[in-house]
Amino acid sequence: MDAGAVPLERSFYRRDTAVVAQELLGKTIVRRQDQQVLTGRIVETEAYYGDKDPASRAYRGRKNYNSPMFDDPGRLFVYMVHSWWLLNIAAHELGEVGAVLIRALEPIEGIPVMEDNRGVTDLHNLTSGPGKLTKALNVTKDLHGLDVTEGSAELKIVDEGPEDFQTATSHRIGVTRDLPRKLRFYVKGNRFVSR
Repeated sequence: MDAGAVPLERSFYRRDTAVVAQELLGKTIVRRQDQQVLTGRIVETEAYYGDKDPASRAYRGRKNYNSPMFDDPGRLFVYMVHSWWLLNIAAHELGEVGAVLIRALEPIEGIPVMEDNRGVTDLHNLTSGPGKLTKALNVTKDLHGLDVTEGSAELKIVDEGPEDFQTATSHRIGVTRDLPRKLRFYVKGNRFVSR
């Protein structure tokens, strides 16, 4: 894929967080690492809201580290959990708070580089989880706050992927207090969805 591919516009992310989380399925992440282009199709996401969402990083209000969730949508929110960086994209309506966690990718391009980054050669294990995919794509705190709507961004999301898939939903994974709504979205039957 061309690293100059046109990214999704900010208006895509300036909508309800769950709508964005669902509609990110099938879209392609394009990550430039040095002279390499790494790409993967998004196959699993989760939506997180603001102070009324007990599982959200924004539940206790605005802090320095979670500020992208409160700011203009379309920026990366990268934070660490259990020594893994997690990749989120701020997505919310005007005046609201929220972000979408990218939980799993189907690797497409640059797989040998992703394998080197992860230190694994098992394709099914390469990007089938939120920490796995950040390591495969070399996503670290350096990308925190990055605007993914800019064409020259080191990481962006483009609308290149299949339209013919079924979406499934469930409650979010690994949260102790969840909302009643099902806010995890994934491509039904895709073998790269996290287990």
